[in-house]
This record gives sequence, structure tokens and C-alpha cells, in this order.
Amino acid sequence: MIGRRSAVLFGVFLLLFTGRVAFADVAPLAIPAPPGLAAKSYLLVDYNTGKIIAEKNPDLPLEPASLTKMMTAYIVSFQIRHGGLKPDDLVPISSNAHSAIGSRTFLEPGSQVTVRDLMYGLVVQSGNDASVALAEHIGGSEQGFVSMMNEMAGRLGMTTTLFANSTGLPPPGGVKEHYSTARDLAVLARAVIRDHPKHYRLYSVEEFTYNNITQKNRNTLLLHDPSVDGMKTGHTEAAGYCLVASAKRDDMRLISVLLGARNEQQRGTESLRILNYGFRFYETVQLEKSNKALGNVKVWGGQADDVSIAVPEEHYLTLQTGQSNRLVREFKITGDLVAPITAGQKLGVVNYALDGKIIAELPLVALQAVEQGGFITRTTDSFKRMFK
Repeated sequence: MIGRRSAVLFGVFLLLFTGRVAFADVAPLAIPAPPGLAAKSYLLVDYNTGKIIAEKNPDLPLEPASLTKMMTAYIVSFQIRHGGLKPDDLVPISSNAHSAIGSRTFLEPGSQVTVRDLMYGLVVQSGNDASVALAEHIGGSEQGFVSMMNEMAGRLGMTTTLFANSTGLPPPGGVKEHYSTARDLAVLARAVIRDHPKHYRLYSVEEFTYNNITQKNRNTLLLHDPSVDGMKTGHTEAAGYCLVASAKRDDMRLISVLLGARNEQQRGTESLRILNYGFRFYETVQLEKSNKALGNVKVWGGQADDVSIAVPEEHYLTLQTGQSNRLVREFKITGDLVAPITAGQKLGVVNYALDGKIIAELPLVALQAVEQGGFITRTTDSFKRMFK
């Protein structure tokens, strides 16, 4: 039996002669629990995978205040993308839009303003007048536009959301008429970035001047953290202080949704705390690039002897920091491959295992077609297969 002193000396011996101690490969430390944030509800999600890293009351219906404008802007971007609207189109400013209370772009009634300027007013200044003007122009009336908002929410999978206006101003019925959740708002934020990346750049603009009035973006994280490039603030007395933030560090983008903070400073500091937690303890891993050759597989009876294989779509995983070093990749081809083979045909799968457990399985497809070979090739390969 080796005593304690002998065990220590044995460890030193290993260090001197092998460069490592026998107990160096220990299990990683457990990740601490997410910080408790001063908010009614919050959620932190990996943009690329949709994996929720931390949450509190993510399905609690709350008034979203001006976070509503993310949907308003999304529909404007949708209309531009599909040809129903152009950035240079002129929008007439009604007296109804001009009289919108709360944050404003200071639009003049009877004037005409480009869609582009109204989008800046909507996103950067959180202008309620800009929001109403765009809603009336696209939907014929604000209520007509609201029906489009709710339809789009359904399309995106926002299952616990109902909009009553385009601005987020409190409706007469309060949260019963106008509500969303941290989970749904994260879905919307991912859609904004994914579907309209050019328009997403508006969310990082720090200030905008219209009618000789310069207003700064209310998202103060844009000034305090260079990795933050969006998204939107909101505040009403009923909703409290809200913030959807998005930050990208290296190859990882995280989205945080925080609802019901007590003040402006708190919504910023608490959002940054949860973002830092996610970046510190998690990583986004891209398993494979789409349609990039991963190797060649033997083909029997074809005009070519082999075919290149790849995965058809990019795939990401959210892992604890350091786990990617322990990923094991295994290819599995479905039996012998006999020509003809078509491009894109599924030929097998590639599995990714972590500590012996498969955590992802991706299809493997042929990158090119392989036509059937001539009679001699097919006959020769048939005999080879029999005795391989």
C-alpha cells in the first residue's frame, strides 16, 4: 500500500518524466447557477442554436412597452424585402400620427417622410409618431396593421403574444389586451437578425437627427460594451424598464431579454450581467459548414470510383466552455454505395458524441452525381464486392 508521502513523490515522478501528473485529467468544474437578476422575467438564448442558457419566468405575459416596435420594424422590413415597400417611398404624416404621445420623432402633420427616415425614428428614437405613421401607411389604419402584427407573431411561433397597437403604449385594457413574454420576444429578436440583417444594423445606430432634433439611442449598452450591437428598450409605468440586447463575441451571439426592471440603470447592468455569464461559461460550436467536403466514399459500378460527402446545412451546438475539446465525430455510411448516385442523395449520417453520449446526428449527402459505369466496370465491381 502506498502511503500519502509516497503518493506525492510518485506524482512528482510522473510530472518530471511525462510532463503531467496522473490526476491532471479531472472532470471540469460545475458551472455556477445564473445570477439572480432584479427583473420580473428574463431569458438568455444562443442566437445560432436557440438554446436557452438562463431564464426566469420566461412565459409570464407582461406588457412589452416599446419592445413592441421590434415587430413593427420587422413588418416594415418584410414589406421592403418582398417588394411591397421601398426605403425612398414617401409616407404622409396624419394628425393621428403627429399627436402620438410619449417618445417622438417630432414629425410635422401634413408632411411626407421617407420610409427610411421613419425606420430610423422608429428604431433609434423609439418614436411613437413614426410607428403610427408606418402602421397607417402599410395597414391602411393602425388597427389594420395590428392584425398584420398578430398574424406575423403566429407565423414566427410567438405563442403567448397579443398586440393591440404598433407602439407599445398601454391600451385601456392593460396587459389583457397587449402582452408578450421573454420567450416570445427572444423568438422575435432572432427573426429580426436572421431575416433582415441589413435592417438589423439600425439597432446599433447611436443617434439620429430629424427636424433639427438629435436624439440618442436609449440602449446605453451600445456605449458600454463594444460587443453589443442591438436591440431595443422599452418603458411604461406598468411594464417597468425593459431591454432586449444582442451581443457578439468571436463566433458566439447571445440575445438577452429582460422585462420589469425598476429603473434604466438596472435594466442595463442586469442585462450585461447575464450576457457576461453566458459568454464566460458557454460557447457556440459550429459542427460543420454546409456542403463542404468531409471526405470521399467508395462507389461501386460507377463512372467514378468515389464520391465526396458533406452535410447539407450548417449546424451549431451550445456547449459548456471547454466541452468542444471532448467531442468525438463518427461517420456511418448506409451499406455499399452502388451507382447511380444523385447529387444531394443521403448516404449516411455523422454522429457527434460527448463523453460517450451522442448529442447530434447530421445527414451525410453526396456532393456530386456519379453515373452508372459501363458493363465491364459494373461486372468487375460486382465480383470485387463479393470478395472484398
